[in-house]
Amino acid sequence: MLLPKLNLHRDIIVLNHKGDKIIRRQTVQQFKKIQIGLSIILVITTLTLLANSFEKSWQTDITPSNHITNELRVITRISPNTYFESDDGPSGFEYALLAKFADSINKKLVITTTDSNSELFAQLNNQEVDLASAGLSTNQTLNGKVLYGEPYIESQPLVVYRVGNQKPRKPNDLIGHEVVVPADTNHSASLEKIQSKHPELQWREINNVDYMDILARIENNEIEYTLLDSTDFLLHQGFFPRVKKAFPLGEKVSFAWAFSTNTANSELLLAANQFISKIRQDGTLAKLEEQYYGQAVHISQVDAYEFAKNITHKLPKYINTIKNIAQQHELDWELLAAISYQESGWNPLAKSRTGVRGMMMLTLPTAKEVNVTNRLDPEQSLNGGAVYFNKLKNRLPSSVHDPDRTWLALAAYNVGMGHLEDARVITEGKGGDPNSWYDVKQSLPLLTQPKWYSKTRYGYARGYEPVHYVQNIRHYQNVLSWNAIAKQRSAKK
Repeated sequence: MLLPKLNLHRDIIVLNHKGDKIIRRQTVQQFKKIQIGLSIILVITTLTLLANSFEKSWQTDITPSNHITNELRVITRISPNTYFESDDGPSGFEYALLAKFADSINKKLVITTTDSNSELFAQLNNQEVDLASAGLSTNQTLNGKVLYGEPYIESQPLVVYRVGNQKPRKPNDLIGHEVVVPADTNHSASLEKIQSKHPELQWREINNVDYMDILARIENNEIEYTLLDSTDFLLHQGFFPRVKKAFPLGEKVSFAWAFSTNTANSELLLAANQFISKIRQDGTLAKLEEQYYGQAVHISQVDAYEFAKNITHKLPKYINTIKNIAQQHELDWELLAAISYQESGWNPLAKSRTGVRGMMMLTLPTAKEVNVTNRLDPEQSLNGGAVYFNKLKNRLPSSVHDPDRTWLALAAYNVGMGHLEDARVITEGKGGDPNSWYDVKQSLPLLTQPKWYSKTRYGYARGYEPVHYVQNIRHYQNVLSWNAIAKQRSAKK
């Protein structure tokens, strides 16, 4: 598996909920793979590397001291947007923030995971950890037992339900129905506010579950309704295609790291607040948000359902071939599978109006270039597509680093390297970073406008298409990874 290279110089010490210690040494080139204790085996490749894809403009001026001078001890939950372990290192939006913060204060990051918010806050208050990072809302007052730092993201609580069941449209519609939320979350506080106006509203809290568990029960018709933050919904909707948002409930909430009220944490809290303020000001935070959550916004409920169905009915026929070819070309197999699904829906006989054919939808010139003699042969098509994709990656300047390198190459696979270079030139001319997918994707749609494409070398292009193309592939890749993880979680229960 070929992964973008990291740029950190610290140990990552990971503790699972049983207290088993795992040490990962990050070098300039890669994570050394050390598999001790944890069994989550798949990776969302694009997410793994975001913690290290930006310049260190976020370095803090405060280096807090604590009783373990070289460690930053954090407790979190395992989820797509918080933290999870993979073969190639820790991943997750909140992990990305934590990794940057630890690096900015020259600390080793020590992570403990738990499925229970009660346990999370207990360890925090007992000073077993320095901070908690697990999608914690600042409206969880907890009777003044914790201090919240500077908020790093906002989210809107949503009522969600299963497609095919009665859709609630307002709080009154929840009365008399089963509403279930994980215990010790901000959603109980949101429901309490609504209950003041609707006294008959009732709900049930469940301990030691996360939203993967709750949503699986809604998908299986075991629960009617739950509350889910909009950020969580974006990441989870592809895993549970029958789960749909009904209506927003209450006001937006802010998420922040939680600290013990112990005064020993005062310097750490100040450093954390300074760090969040800096990455918000320099744009790093916005880029992280887009890269973690932006890939899901283009997927419709129908697309999500169709993809889930094809994972079951189509993918098994080709998965071994995909894995073998991906390994040969040092690609993540989920990425290759996602590309081939976006191109053909895993249909080896696919044909477009322009004459491209096969699993990877190769043109005749491209097929000849990568030595494909039969575009309708799945193995040949997948191999040719992998070769061509790697060629595109290699043609990008050395100044382009992963994960942006992968995403820009995907755009070139769709729209052509010439049009991609035009968009990069436009990006640079507008003061953006031509090596950043975040910036280039703003420029690609401009290739539909005469004002812009008339000044380019290759002219007009349907620039919206590669943007959606890349976002879709990133989403499919994430779903494939988490689909396997969900199966593993179910097998353990």
